[in-house]
Amino acid sequence: MSNRTLTDISGIGPSAAKVLEDHGISDIEKVAATSIEDLAQVPGFGPIRAAAVKAAAQDLLLTAKASVVGAKPESTKSNKRKKKKKKKKDGKKKDRGKKKKKDGKKKRKKKSDKKKRRRK
Repeated sequence: MSNRTLTDISGIGPSAAKVLEDHGISDIEKVAATSIEDLAQVPGFGPIRAAAVKAAAQDLLLTAKASVVGAKPESTKSNKRKKKKKKKKDGKKKDRGKKKKKDGKKKRKKKSDKKKRRRK
């Protein structure tokens, strides 16, 4: 992991990396191990940014370990959301209360049609 630097973490640029190094946090492992409260004490880091940077550092470590071992990294919530969205897009679109007439135009379903479906 010696070839990775703090700037490899999402949300950390050169100036933020310098500030972290000035506060004794010199590598990705230390960022991942440091508590959110301690990171929030660093100038330029609030609790929200500290949590985001810590999560990014942990993800970076997980992907690095997985690539060394050859295993896939654990899926994150954002990956799961992307997969769900893709499934929804790939699936057939729902009929939102409209039927096509024989001539290809759509017409609204009657309220009585909706009531019949509910009774079933």
